[in-house]
Amino acid sequence: MKKLWIYAGLILIITIILPTILVKTSKFISFENKIKIKDIKKEVKKEEFDGYIRIYDTKTQEVVKLSLEDYVKGVVAAEMPGEFHIEALKAQAVASRTYALHKMNKFSEGHPDHSQAPLCTGVHCQAFLSMKELEEAHSKKWMSKYWPKIEEAVEDTAGEVIYYGKELVEPLYHSTSGGMTEDAKDVFASDSPYLKSVSSPYEEGAPKFKDIVTYKVEDFLSKLKKKYPGVNITKENLPEKVKLVERSESGRIKKVMIDGQVVSGSEIREIFNLNSTNFKIIYNPKTEMIDIETIGYGHGVGMSQWGANGMGKKGKKYKNILKHYYTGVEIKKYKKE
Repeated sequence: MKKLWIYAGLILIITIILPTILVKTSKFISFENKIKIKDIKKEVKKEEFDGYIRIYDTKTQEVVKLSLEDYVKGVVAAEMPGEFHIEALKAQAVASRTYALHKMNKFSEGHPDHSQAPLCTGVHCQAFLSMKELEEAHSKKWMSKYWPKIEEAVEDTAGEVIYYGKELVEPLYHSTSGGMTEDAKDVFASDSPYLKSVSSPYEEGAPKFKDIVTYKVEDFLSKLKKKYPGVNITKENLPEKVKLVERSESGRIKKVMIDGQVVSGSEIREIFNLNSTNFKIIYNPKTEMIDIETIGYGHGVGMSQWGANGMGKKGKKYKNILKHYYTGVEIKKYKKE
């Protein structure tokens, strides 16, 4: 009888008590592992900006890691003439630095068009030239005269960026506005509180402030019909078939009617490779020639580089220049949130 009770006790321990202990222990270990994995993920998210950014080189199709300030030097040298006023170069340095950090924060895992890195070396992002490329593109005289000036502009503004409230802005810029910049909503169909239309004086010295392209009427019509195959336009009815529908506040063309079809000014600019959407089409039936006059160069949104140069020459400091072209902003040292 005693042996029977001993056997019964052993069976009870093996079948009920021991599995319960093992299950509880197993759950405890799994929970601990989950905590550790979660903590590791948190640590990755808290990684601080180390002063370096990843750039996709469009020429070599490789990703390079550069210090932010060295990258900005290469951008300023590629995007703005070294001959420009030092205050304009400083404004460009702050704008280019802000643009880079904005893209880095927005596309930390890689840009949709180049998934390996948030930025590239082409005009798709910001043009960038390495020291080797600059030496190949410019004379020794240029390098000795203007490279130190570009370095000064970047180093004197080191770490400075543009904020609207607590947010980094996307500081778009262009070559020449033609006297007034464009509102972002009239170009990109998205409103921005700091990318508003403002006056842009002192641009008259810009090489592309005004331009004229000339076409034979047959070539002009051929380009239109290639883009819009259904239109019925001839040299006889041209004046009645191509009409202005709407201009923006800055004078750029928003909409044009082509034989009853409303198209954007940007499409016309693309078809005829125009400098801007601030254009005027002049048809001379006697000569059967068409002149397209344009004012400005680029999309016209944000800072005008030639306008910035003019403001610098008139004694304006780089912060004044930036605050003029970007409405309601502040210039501060970058701080990773």
